[in-house]
Amino acid sequence: MDGSVKRIPSGVADFDSIIKGGIPAGSVILLMGDLGAGQQEYALTSASKLSLVKENPSSSDYYLGHRVGQRVLPKKICYVTFSRSQEDILQEIKASFNPDFYGAFERNVLFKDFSKQYFRNTLVPRSWTGEASSGLFSDDGEQNTLEALVDYLDSNASDSLVIIDSLTDLVVNNQIEEMELVAVMRGMQRMAKRWKGVIYLLLTKDIVDPRKEKLIMDSVDGALVFEWSKFVQSSRRQRYMYVEKFISILPHLDKERIARFATVVTASAGLVVIDTERVS
Repeated sequence: MDGSVKRIPSGVADFDSIIKGGIPAGSVILLMGDLGAGQQEYALTSASKLSLVKENPSSSDYYLGHRVGQRVLPKKICYVTFSRSQEDILQEIKASFNPDFYGAFERNVLFKDFSKQYFRNTLVPRSWTGEASSGLFSDDGEQNTLEALVDYLDSNASDSLVIIDSLTDLVVNNQIEEMELVAVMRGMQRMAKRWKGVIYLLLTKDIVDPRKEKLIMDSVDGALVFEWSKFVQSSRRQRYMYVEKFISILPHLDKERIARFATVVTASAGLVVIDTERVS
């Protein structure tokens, strides 16, 4: 029996080539970073390139790099939002990436918008989230945000890539108890091993205090951190990505003595690694 770990490509080919083909199936991954540092672009690049390959399998090596290890494609690609609309995400891709990325994303990615639950009991009118009624949200006995998310994952996360945009929305929501959120994340991490897909959780860095950040970090399988770094005596900035936590990936990086990856975002390729910074 083949005991090798199946991996789902991240869509960032040079990164995948170093980590043996992609993210291990059954992983919950935190994408945490400074504003605009690359975590959003990483997620959109992954969803777009996997969508392109799902439509045209012969393009796999072109978009995902040469096959390494047990590389598998997710059966579904799901994009979950709480405060952002599908139109907002699609407009962002359309403005940032080439038409091929946009078209494949629009055709293949399944959206789930939980704004109805998220904005309940706030002053946000129903009409602002696309509902017919213009009244304010009220507690009508329906599921809360976390309950609705759990049910959605139970029905859709198996063998899928799920992007949750964003964890930031949940941690700043006063209606969601901190330990309830942590419990759901720990349960998600446990169930991910059965679902055998990959779940990405986006989080803006320094939004929560260090204690809560550590709680969140402890509740996931891996964490990719994205940051800006300024050049000395220059106004130029460079995006970097590094692996903060990931038991099954860090040994490969340590062997290659890789500290972090310099990245850029282009319209034709999305987020790509342009250099690896090695420890001398």
